[in-house]
Amino acid sequence: MKTTNEKAKEHNHDKLVDNLQELLEKNYDAQKGFTKAMEDAKSTNLKTFLKHQAAQRNRFATELDHQIRSLNETPKESGSFTGDLHRTWIDIKSAVAGNTDEAVLEECIRGEKASWDEYNEKLKEENFPPNISSVLQKQATEIHNTLNRVKTLEDLADAD
Repeated sequence: MKTTNEKAKEHNHDKLVDNLQELLEKNYDAQKGFTKAMEDAKSTNLKTFLKHQAAQRNRFATELDHQIRSLNETPKESGSFTGDLHRTWIDIKSAVAGNTDEAVLEECIRGEKASWDEYNEKLKEENFPPNISSVLQKQATEIHNTLNRVKTLEDLADAD
């Protein structure tokens, strides 16, 4: 029989892994989303930017994968059903909206806001070990920078 302390450690471990798995899944979804947006974009510069963002999210997923493995757990290997539904919704919306770069950027802003909010919420509410917290904080900062950049690109698209 496990002691109360052992149960608490196990619960904390499971909660930590669950949080990392959720972020891993979100990064898989974001990578697929940026790849999809890249296919829909018209501008070569926007396509290049979106390709870079997809690669960044792949890197984030790899970093989270390593963190999960360091906890002796098996990382998830794909994104969520919700992410698949969202991409389907984007396909439908893009078809109706005419697949403009502005529409692509609006979806990127929405996705990045959701990612940034989720990272910030987890960083505030969870007590991550310092090494994991550092990785998550760095990723959150990069997501925030991307969000600002996408907003700037949207403003430029509006001006055209």
